[in-house]
Amino acid sequence: MKQAPTLVLASASPARAMLLRAAGVSFSITTSSVDEEALTAALGPLVAVTDLVAHLARAKAHDVAARQTHGDVVVVGCDSMLEFAGLAHGKPLTADAARERWQRMRGHTGILHTGHHVVRITAGVHVAAAEAVVSTEVDFAEISDEEIDAYVATGEPLNVAGAFTLDSKGSAFIRGVRGDHANVVGLSLAGLRLLLQQVGVTWTDLWATPTN
Repeated sequence: MKQAPTLVLASASPARAMLLRAAGVSFSITTSSVDEEALTAALGPLVAVTDLVAHLARAKAHDVAARQTHGDVVVVGCDSMLEFAGLAHGKPLTADAARERWQRMRGHTGILHTGHHVVRITAGVHVAAAEAVVSTEVDFAEISDEEIDAYVATGEPLNVAGAFTLDSKGSAFIRGVRGDHANVVGLSLAGLRLLLQQVGVTWTDLWATPTN
């Protein structure tokens, strides 16, 4: 039986790690050192949201890939942003920004875009790469100012793309999604499987070996 490459997630996102663990995938985590704000500013205000998340995911993956000097390794970089009213919305970072965003989003629909980029490296040599952007429509509930204040007070929406989650406290404020549910959480498992195929990796070979 051939040995599967080591999968490295170039992200500190607990949600992305949770998705991979729940899917039975064996992986490690190495956080990228990419300055997302500086890179976004360099791309300019007119860049399409899909292009922005693709560029950021690519930069993160290659940053971590450059540190892989031994063995057969596949690095996965991701970046998510919400497109709402024609604008890109990443992490709000402050309570005021999260509150203002929810006051505009409630009762409306946005599109959560996640850029995925995979790089395969063998003995420090770049072998192959593939990328894709997966997009999912998100319908926000018509929630009250009191609910928004309570949600913001938890701190949860401050450090997540779009100021909401689909797998925690924010889930009750989402009326529905059209498309890949996992993509909204932070990583499209179905999309990642196809990208891994493009760099010669079979998804089932990455399943963690059960321990007794």
